[in-house]
Amino acid sequence: MPRPPGRLALLLGMLLVAVTLVLYSPVLRHGFVSYDDDRYVTGNPQVQTGLTQAMASWAFTTFEQANWHPVTWLSHASDVQLFHLNAAGHHFTSVLLHAINVLLLFLILRWFTGYTGRSFMVAALFAVHPLNVESVAWVAERKSVLSMLFFLLAVAAYGWYLRKPGVPRYLAITILFAAGLMSKPMVITLPFVLVLLDYWPLGRMRSSGDRESRVSATSSGVTFAASSQSFAKLCLEKIPLLALSAGSAIITMIAQRAGGAVVSTGKISLLFRLENSILSYGLYIKKMVWPSRLAVIYPYPESLPIWQVVASAFFLLGITWLVLKNRQFRYLCVGWFWYLGTMVPMIGLVQVGNQARADRYAYLPLIGLFVMVVWAAADAANSRRVKANYVVVAGIATLVALSWVTHVQLTYWQDDLHLWTHTLAVNPRNFVAENNLGLTLIRQGQRDKAIAHFRAAATLAPADPTSQLNLGIYAQEQGDYKEAAERYQKVLKLANDDQLRASAYANLGTIYFALHDYPRAQQNFAATLKLQRVFPITLRDLGLMALRSGDWNQAIRYFSWLVSIQPTDVDYFLLAQSFHQASRDDDARWAYQQAAQLSRDISQTKQIANQLAVQ
Repeated sequence: MPRPPGRLALLLGMLLVAVTLVLYSPVLRHGFVSYDDDRYVTGNPQVQTGLTQAMASWAFTTFEQANWHPVTWLSHASDVQLFHLNAAGHHFTSVLLHAINVLLLFLILRWFTGYTGRSFMVAALFAVHPLNVESVAWVAERKSVLSMLFFLLAVAAYGWYLRKPGVPRYLAITILFAAGLMSKPMVITLPFVLVLLDYWPLGRMRSSGDRESRVSATSSGVTFAASSQSFAKLCLEKIPLLALSAGSAIITMIAQRAGGAVVSTGKISLLFRLENSILSYGLYIKKMVWPSRLAVIYPYPESLPIWQVVASAFFLLGITWLVLKNRQFRYLCVGWFWYLGTMVPMIGLVQVGNQARADRYAYLPLIGLFVMVVWAAADAANSRRVKANYVVVAGIATLVALSWVTHVQLTYWQDDLHLWTHTLAVNPRNFVAENNLGLTLIRQGQRDKAIAHFRAAATLAPADPTSQLNLGIYAQEQGDYKEAAERYQKVLKLANDDQLRASAYANLGTIYFALHDYPRAQQNFAATLKLQRVFPITLRDLGLMALRSGDWNQAIRYFSWLVSIQPTDVDYFLLAQSFHQASRDDDARWAYQQAAQLSRDISQTKQIANQLAVQ
């Protein structure tokens, strides 16, 4: 086990946690955003049941959201169990997880290297950097902070294992790694990271000129290995973990293909993906140094300026050359290859979704860059005999500046309007932002303003099914059923996402229902349910069709299902009518009582229900 932290380390650790919690405290006043929060929490019926046996079974067997991350689903269900749909509780969990990650990073670095000040600075940068706002302030991105927790615990368990190698301790690493993979597969590179740590600061890798590594690894009196080992032997030691990585990669590919999230090479060529990856590596570093114009999504561009790709490639090669040339400073190699290696699963060679890059992808890789910068700056200050006061002031100034940018960035996550208005301000040609801002305006009753954003989205991305769906919804609300149906048919041709397809089928069903074309309405509603998506309007229309046709049992089934997810006075009254027609008078009286409790005017409720039943 690591030696107990001294008083200074305890104080610094408490300071890190306190600063993180205070900095991110504004999110406790934020609500959910419509961007995936509905799919993970507010509109997910499985998660909204809380922690139940059925929910746990679903979590471990579903590929919902084109991923297999059961621990993440259980985390969201736990929040529902504790806080229901109070957004503050869900945000608090994410902030708390981030604060714990900050503390763990500090303690692990201090334990492994013996440096308190440097470890504190790396952890502080990780705590306050604006690039991490997306991972913490976005409820749907819980998987990033959760997987990082298990990643860091697995690294700590690795240090524990090295003190006294044995199967039980290695099993602890394996279990924690598996939990991380079941939270988000971005931690798949853990075996690679452990080999880097073997090189520095643990000093376990045999090579020429390794005096610097051994000194840094033992400067605090902490040793992890009696003798260094070959690279091959260290890799052999990681085979069980590599097997988990391989299994996670296979499951992830199956889940993403099943969910239609993987973009084919026909749409985005491998060469173009490689160019975007090279540019993205450089842009993440740029945003680490100067975190401005951050957005929730950066859509894949139609083309890339070749000079930017070439410049980024030379920049990356130049840093790699400098790192290898100065390999006596092992932290440079470890930090740089940590960044390059841990970014590989998210860099886009296997393209998932429509984003070119994302701030949340930097949550784990940034640590490597922070280690490089902090250790190099400290060594440079020492070699030039810079006074410690100047170093401390420079460090504090950097942290204050980053904290202020983070504070500002957090304000954009307070609601949908701020989020998407800001996204369009920093990235005007963003069809995803156009769509979501349009939906936000519709929810605020500003339909005339919304349609302009939907049309802009469709112009920017004619093959985007979401734009077509939104235009169809607008046309349907305007009573133009013909155009709406055409838009929904386009969605079905373009979309691979089950949620979008289910929405198109459901809306087509409501159109045919309104036109009294019940067979076609039934066909589309059946397709919606086959995709395992439930919309209240679908259940109501199915119940009304059954009621009008005299199929009382089916009417009872659909109305019962409807009130279980969206209880309203009208729907309870329709359920009461269905029970009455089926000669289940006791059940009818109960449903009527529920309707009366929810209704402000039961006579008006009855009138609305009767009109729906006979139209």
